[in-house]
Amino acid sequence: KRASAAQIVAVVPYFGWARQDRKDKPRVAIGAKLVADMLSKAGIDRLITMDLHADQIQGFFDCPVDHLYASSVIMPYIANEVGLDNLVIASPDAGGSKRAYTYSKYFNVPMVMCDKHRDKPNSIGEMFIIGDVEGKDVVLIDDMVDTAGTITKAANLIMEKGAKSVRACASHCVMSGPASERVEASALKEIMFTDSIPYRGSCPKVKTLTISNLFAETIRRVMNNEPISSQFLI
Repeated sequence: KRASAAQIVAVVPYFGWARQDRKDKPRVAIGAKLVADMLSKAGIDRLITMDLHADQIQGFFDCPVDHLYASSVIMPYIANEVGLDNLVIASPDAGGSKRAYTYSKYFNVPMVMCDKHRDKPNSIGEMFIIGDVEGKDVVLIDDMVDTAGTITKAANLIMEKGAKSVRACASHCVMSGPASERVEASALKEIMFTDSIPYRGSCPKVKTLTISNLFAETIRRVMNNEPISSQFLI
């Protein structure tokens, strides 16, 4: 900014602190708003990011936000690797039901939902399955996997309810702490991430798809003042 740049575009595939997007109890910070304010104060004119934890985070910025979706690389993977004949899309919690519904509507397949209750942050108390998964190939859809507690518990419960197989797809591979061990020991056949965050573990169930082409094409269109609407698959 001090060198008189004509435009500064921040490319942030994984937007940190995105889960602190609201005050869920008194005296807590809204970390996502703080990060947005810091980027804006530093002088960005535009933000390119992918799969924010909550869509309303876009409103924290006073500049244009290009919100891309990992679905453009995840959906072809599901169609080719899993198939649609016996497919059921699942959400690991109520908060992700809108995302899962979008996938189920796109593929025209049923959707189920896991209802969870947390005892404390990153700790799951009870979980229930809403919907029928017996004999189905289930794909869990989430925006990120951190400790993998929710996704693995949901996968194990789905298999207990008679599913034929269960996989998971998530946009961001946080995979902190015991996440790799939990995934390895779970009923998940595989779990797929994009490379918005590099996976540093060694779990053989983890698969990675690249979003480099998605971001490269978006950057090219932004720099050439071309429409980018076609980049927003869902």
